[in-house]
Amino acid sequence: MSEGDSVGESVHGKPSVVYRFFTRLGQGWYIVTYALGIYHLNLFIAFLSPKVDPSLMEDSDDGPSLPTKQNEEFRPFIRRLPEFKFWHAATKGILVAMICTFFDAFNVPVFWPILVMYFIMLFCITMKRQIKHMIKYRYIPFTHGKRKYKGKEDVGKTFAS
Repeated sequence: MSEGDSVGESVHGKPSVVYRFFTRLGQGWYIVTYALGIYHLNLFIAFLSPKVDPSLMEDSDDGPSLPTKQNEEFRPFIRRLPEFKFWHAATKGILVAMICTFFDAFNVPVFWPILVMYFIMLFCITMKRQIKHMIKYRYIPFTHGKRKYKGKEDVGKTFAS
């Protein structure tokens, strides 16, 4: 093997600039990534939640609430965090996280598998609680598109024409 044949070494036996760049880039930044994940989870929960919490409005009749019975009036689902603000805040969070990676103070050495397991556990517990809340108060934050209602009189006209 000649000098410079090993991976990441330049002709003079020192690591190349490219090798040093990617080695420095791959050091960690686990705390920054974990904080970004928690921030995005918080945004997602706000995105899934209704603007007015039905559990708080259950006892009082002075404000709007989501329908819980078949004969109640339909009220559209209004999010606590609208979609545009969700994406805007998520993008700002990513930009702040990228800026934090320029500073070595945020590159704290941690055992990353513990952070990953803790984040997965936190995500599962939080989503389980949110889904139970959605089932209890019967609201669905997602739609599959609008279906056009055809009454009895509309069905006859459709087939006749």
